[in-house]
Amino acid sequence: MFHDEFTLEWPQSGGRIRGRDNFVQVNTRYPAAEPWRFAVHRIVADDGGAVSDVTVTDGAVVARAISFFAMRDGRIWRMTEFWPDPFAPQEWRAAWVGRFDPGAPVMP
Repeated sequence: MFHDEFTLEWPQSGGRIRGRDNFVQVNTRYPAAEPWRFAVHRIVADDGGAVSDVTVTDGAVVARAISFFAMRDGRIWRMTEFWPDPFAPQEWRAAWVGRFDPGAPVMP
């Protein structure tokens, strides 16, 4: 599924993985007691690429990730993944900002 020239970037850490073999090695060696589990909230795609919005867990950590995919020759060529850190809602915004469950599906 990955192009020979696959590259993944994580903007929050400045990390970059070049090559599908390196991507496989990172994921194979990830220190988790359980396999990754995903809940897909939304995927938007066309012939040139896709964007996914998922909640992912390794059994210890739950995170919401947004990934952008660019395709080449029918395979994933470039990928940029955003792993935002959660933060508490600020009280001063309460009059204008409601709450929602970040693990719930996105509004249609």
